[in-house]
Amino acid sequence: MNKTFIIAEAGVNHNGSIEMAFQLIDIAIAAGADAVKFQTFKAEKVIAVNASKAGYQKHTTGTDESQLEMVKKLELDETAHIQLYQYCQYKGIQFLSTPFDMESIDLLYRLGLEIFKIPSGEITNLPYLRKLGTLKKRLILSTGMADLGEIEDALDVLTESGTPLENITILHCNTEYPTPFEDVNLRAMMTIGHAFGVPVGYSDHTPGIEVAVAAVALGAAVLEKHFTLDRNLPGPDHKASLEPYELKAMVQAIRNIETALGDGIKRPSPSEVKNKSIARKSLVTAQPIKTGEPFSVDNITAKRPGTGISPMRWDEVVGRAAQKDYKKDELI
Repeated sequence: MNKTFIIAEAGVNHNGSIEMAFQLIDIAIAAGADAVKFQTFKAEKVIAVNASKAGYQKHTTGTDESQLEMVKKLELDETAHIQLYQYCQYKGIQFLSTPFDMESIDLLYRLGLEIFKIPSGEITNLPYLRKLGTLKKRLILSTGMADLGEIEDALDVLTESGTPLENITILHCNTEYPTPFEDVNLRAMMTIGHAFGVPVGYSDHTPGIEVAVAAVALGAAVLEKHFTLDRNLPGPDHKASLEPYELKAMVQAIRNIETALGDGIKRPSPSEVKNKSIARKSLVTAQPIKTGEPFSVDNITAKRPGTGISPMRWDEVVGRAAQKDYKKDELI
C-alpha cells in the first residue's frame, strides 16, 4: 500500500520565535515525518478586535488578552517563512503552512508551495476558497465543524475555480483541543471518502497517538498531528500536542501498521510456512494395527506433526485396509 503522508503540525507552537521554529523542524525530521507544517497569517486580517477566544484558548492562555492580542504574538513574517522554507529544503523535509488570509496565500505561493492546507475554519469562506482553487495546486481540506453539505459546497467552489477533484484530499477533523474520544467519530473519515470519491485522512487533536494510528489502519492517506517542544510551554496549542518522543513513537507505530496491513491476499506468509508441519496434524494410529485390518474411527486419530496425510482426507482413509503393521502414534 502507499505510505501515509505524515504531517507534523508545528502550527504556532514556536510562540513567535524563529529559533523555536527551527527546533520544531529538527524534531519533525528526527521523528520521521514527511512534512512539517506551520500557520501563516496576519492577525489583523483574520481576527476582529472584539472576537473572543475559544474555550480551550481561555483555558490554556487565560482571559487577560483578546484572541487578536494572543494570535498577534504568534505571527511569523515573510523573512522567517523564507528561512524556514529554505531550512526544510536543506534538511530534506517538506515545508507546509496553512494560510488564513489572502495575503498569506500569496506569500506561500511565492515561496513555491505545491501543497496548500485549508483549515477547518475557512471551509465556508467563499473568496478564500475561490482564490486557492485558482492556484490549481494540491489541496488538503480539513473539515472540523462541517457536515457533508458544507464539504460538498467547498469542493464545488474549489473545482469550479480550476482545481481538479483528484488534487484534493479531505481530512476528517474535530476542532476541540483536545478532542474527547467520544467525539472523534473516526468512521466519518470513511463516509467522506465514499461520498466524494477522494483520498481521505485525519487531522488529530486527541490526547496520545492511538486514534491517529487507528486512522491509518482505516485507510488515512494523510495524517496530521500537533507537536511541541514541551507541553508546559505557554501558548494555546501546547497542551493538546505531542512531545518529541511521542511524535517519534506515533510515526513508528504508523509505519508498523502500514507494513502489517499487507496486500490483502490471504495466503501463508513467508515467516509462517515453516510452522505448517509443526502446528498442523496428520492421520496417525490410535493403537497398534495389523496388516489387512481396516482403518476405523476407533484405531486412527489426528495428531501432530503435519507431515503425513491431512485429516481433511479422513473419509478417504476410514474403511481402507492397512498395508503394513503399525505401532501406536505412527503416521499412516
